[in-house]
Amino acid sequence: MEDSTRVTTTRDIARTAIRSELARAAIELFRREGFDRVTLNDVAVAAGVSRSTFLRYFGSKEEAVLGAMDDLGGQAAAALRARPCGESDWTALRRCLDPFLEAYRADPSGTLTITRLIQESPALRNRQLEKQASWLPALALALADRSPRPDPLAASVRAAAALDCLSIAVTHWTASDGAEDLAALLDRAFAALATA
Repeated sequence: MEDSTRVTTTRDIARTAIRSELARAAIELFRREGFDRVTLNDVAVAAGVSRSTFLRYFGSKEEAVLGAMDDLGGQAAAALRARPCGESDWTALRRCLDPFLEAYRADPSGTLTITRLIQESPALRNRQLEKQASWLPALALALADRSPRPDPLAASVRAAAALDCLSIAVTHWTASDGAEDLAALLDRAFAALATA
């Protein structure tokens, strides 16, 4: 039984490493050539794999860029549930977005490259908006669960506003060419709504 678990873990680690390498090769090619001009075949050649191998790891070019965002919505909802009960909902929402900032802190240059790609490609922008919209129900539910008298509509509005603050902060950070601090921009975006 223990060996089976170890094999699964090793397999998962290997799969994650391969996905990461394929995504890195794809993003580098998109950065050089432009996302919309690159085909799946081009990406496969650049990564040194067949098209079918690439498609086993990513269902589309968009997923090669945005696949790392899949878990972020769940991470944010879990972080929101872990916030102290006495904390205001707005503060808890701001703090639950810290997982989004981890990639920025770990690799500001790489994150800037990806945000530029997303902003320059309508296909990537649309897919990112779809992903972000998919995070909203879990985030709103986690927010509503913090209240003794939950209001699902209010929770959805607040969660959507928090995600919009994140999007706007990322847009401003990208426009500054990464010169501004993304966490500070996110704090300012939240403060702007808190005082409105």
